[in-house]
Amino acid sequence: MTDLSADLVQQKQKLRERLRFRRRHFAANLDGMAQLAAFRALPARLSELLADHAVVGAYASWGDEPDILPMFASLADAGALALPHHAARIDTMDFRRWRPGESLMKGPWGTQQPADDSPSANPGLIFCPLVGFDRQGGRIGQGGGHYDRYFAAHPDVLRIGIGWSVQEIDAAPRESTDIALDAILTEQEFILCGDRL
Repeated sequence: MTDLSADLVQQKQKLRERLRFRRRHFAANLDGMAQLAAFRALPARLSELLADHAVVGAYASWGDEPDILPMFASLADAGALALPHHAARIDTMDFRRWRPGESLMKGPWGTQQPADDSPSANPGLIFCPLVGFDRQGGRIGQGGGHYDRYFAAHPDVLRIGIGWSVQEIDAAPRESTDIALDAILTEQEFILCGDRL
């Protein structure tokens, strides 16, 4: 690893710590009505996009990440929702179909995921969690690179980041392996990035 890339990794880690603190504080201080209203309805543009895809990827929230599964209840009921799945503590992940009522299990990285025998899926549109974002589509994730590797292997998949508005930064530090988002959805706005949407 070169000094430059080691410096970038360290810079991202310090940023993650600050942004996690900011996210935790923000989520803990949301009033009850704001919590009930956040991430419960999709903007019209996103609703239209969902109709174009047989399978949509989302995630089961962890800690103070926004809980988006209620927003996709009808998709999940129809069997058109898939969640990330890790077979082991390895670099790659895939997506497995999930419906409400089906249990989620603790995966090898500690996140909730569909059972190992759930059907595999290839979403055309993925809503992914983040630690930080910028308006150019830059994303700071947890640091494992799972989403970036998935996006690199599936370049046609549309990528929408999900985060609280307080997670926005001016510019996310980027490595060559970081894949830009097409849009970001916060509790306040829908931000388009790039020209794929």
